[in-house]
Amino acid sequence: MKDYLLKMRGGGKRPAWPHPREAFWALVGSAAGLGLCAIISNALFAPHDSVFLIGSFGASAVLVYAASTSPFSQPRNLLGGHMLSAFVGVASFRMLGGGTVAVSAGVSLAIALMVLTHTVHPPGGATALIAITGGDKVHNLGFLFVLVPVGAGALVLLTVALLVNNLSRHRRYPHFWF
Repeated sequence: MKDYLLKMRGGGKRPAWPHPREAFWALVGSAAGLGLCAIISNALFAPHDSVFLIGSFGASAVLVYAASTSPFSQPRNLLGGHMLSAFVGVASFRMLGGGTVAVSAGVSLAIALMVLTHTVHPPGGATALIAITGGDKVHNLGFLFVLVPVGAGALVLLTVALLVNNLSRHRRYPHFWF
């Protein structure tokens, strides 16, 4: 028991502070990526029906623009993690409804499948949750939710990440595709 508790004190080294230019490029990328998603959402849907802009994209923006070297930020993970999780979330809602069992089973299955397919993208868990707990507008999309907004929105974030993250001579994105 003591060894177990001692693990919780940590022991690794804190990473070095990033250069301020990293914050600049994260700001530019996230503003452009999420801004473009918002523009598309407002153009395709009434502003009150902004289903193109889902909450998990905010977390994806942190990863692809501020932590672009992380394995979780790479294109395979961004696209695969979101779309796989969206599919599992929609299927869970259709089979189990929107209750506790659907939430627990859907999000957990999405996580396990992301691990097994090497597409772990932490915001994918939120995408599965949104597919299950979202309102009627999300549920009425059915499996189209996987393509629009999830696949298309992730593709917008990826495209902007490719453009912005490579503007700086100190950054490179992606580190791998597949």
